[in-house]
Amino acid sequence: MARVPFVCGNWKMNKNVPASLELVDELLGSVGPIQGVEIGIAPTFLALHPVRKKIQAGKLRLAAQNVHFESDGAYTGEVSVSMLKDLGCDYVLVGHSERRQYFGETNASCAKKTGAALRGGLRVIYCIGETLAERDAGRHFDVVSLQLREGLTELERGRASDLVLAYEPVWAIGTGRTATPDQAQEMHAHIRARIAETFGAEVAAELRIQYGGSVKASNADELFEQPDIDGGLIGGAALDAQGFLSICRSARSRG
Repeated sequence: MARVPFVCGNWKMNKNVPASLELVDELLGSVGPIQGVEIGIAPTFLALHPVRKKIQAGKLRLAAQNVHFESDGAYTGEVSVSMLKDLGCDYVLVGHSERRQYFGETNASCAKKTGAALRGGLRVIYCIGETLAERDAGRHFDVVSLQLREGLTELERGRASDLVLAYEPVWAIGTGRTATPDQAQEMHAHIRARIAETFGAEVAAELRIQYGGSVKASNADELFEQPDIDGGLIGGAALDAQGFLSICRSARSRG
């Protein structure tokens, strides 16, 4: 079965509610005719509810940027899976490098978040990727393999279709640097091989693996032409409607 590419815009801590709705209006005006690709957006927590009301049950998928692994309790400032489901979220990001770098997320905590989200009915975009120092030291494959091995311990084989992986080399996020298409493809093929070892060839063949890291309209075509790259997790370029839509068009299924 052919994998449907998935492009998701991670708005990070940008856009207040009015600005979020304005951007959604721009997207809704042009997203309809784009076929052969799944398209999602991940606004801030405060914008999730009004954005869901705006997009309703249309083409755009709604993603949250974070979640807690407990269902309730004394976790000030956190948001549970059921709360995100109540807001109408389809996906949640887990393990983004900025969460790992600034907020101390580990492979172990990502595993608990991923497990809780999948059991609670959310799909997960699990982010993995190496730093520049790790790549320069030749450790990039080992680092990503460990993130997969330790971060997916609570993934049940029957729920693998609700998982999306996002390979984001940390050195390419927001820096303007991008992995070459060959570098990105090499790592995506490595990831798919590791998934096949753990969950089987059928799961690996169906699993979508996004690329993220300074993807923009000018380089999307050559990245998405690679056989193991199934769309992208888009940061800064997702804040511009026309640029984001251009990236989505580049990701459309070929053939």
